Amino acid sequence: MTQAAHPPHDDREFLLGLARAFGGSLIFALPMLMTMEMWHIGFQISEIKLILLYVLLVPLLTGVDYFSGFKRTRGVLEDVVDAFVAIAVAAAMAVIVLLAFNVIDLSTPPREAVGKIALQTAAGSFGAVLAGGQLSARDEQTNHRRERRLGYPGTLLLMAAGALFLGLNVAPTEEMSLLAYMMTPWHEIALALLSLTLMHAFVYSVQFPGGQAPRAGAAFWSVFARYTVAGYAIVLLISLYLLWTFGQTGHASVREIVSSCIVLGFPAAIGAAAARLIL
Repeated sequence: MTQAAHPPHDDREFLLGLARAFGGSLIFALPMLMTMEMWHIGFQISEIKLILLYVLLVPLLTGVDYFSGFKRTRGVLEDVVDAFVAIAVAAAMAVIVLLAFNVIDLSTPPREAVGKIALQTAAGSFGAVLAGGQLSARDEQTNHRRERRLGYPGTLLLMAAGALFLGLNVAPTEEMSLLAYMMTPWHEIALALLSLTLMHAFVYSVQFPGGQAPRAGAAFWSVFARYTVAGYAIVLLISLYLLWTFGQTGHASVREIVSSCIVLGFPAAIGAAAARLIL
């Protein structure tokens, strides 16, 4: 007798992976699911902005899954498939929760429902991909294998993913514009320096579990420039993109946009640093 193409053990592991993905997507998306601004933006956001969000999201999810997916994969193609599975799981989660909250119902216009679900799915999909690393045991061999595969491009990709995820949670709120209005240029400079300091400290200085130690003999300024400064540049680009996506740059001056990017860059920088710790 020939062995079944998909042994029961493999099917069970995949179903467990899906269950963890659902739980992870719910945990990661809860702040957005219960944020009124996200409901309104989901109604107003243009189709092109939604499409661009997912054009950026899919490669980031693929990269995150490559390093820490909800099931082990044998190649990049499987990571791409996992990214789309994570999006599908997160979309199902978003539909269930938004229906339970009565944010959408059967009378909601399809365009409005799709917009609301799509935005919630974006954050939830990160949780779905990361669920394997956070909600399941990871053996020592897997940890070593992951560390060998994580190089400089991978580190920058994970930082971008962390910045996008945490930025998604706060970028739609009015507090971003309010804080930018309240701050003086000196406050903005201080906040940018604080963001850089915390990014570097979280990963290299305070020795959190999962942090990275600089290579032996590496100069501080070399590590700071190649990782922390480069990562902060990515954070600011992600912040600018999110502000544009959520309609907070349309009538703003360059000065206001820069200020808002620095404000949003603070939580996004923490997300970038945290991504390097947890993955």
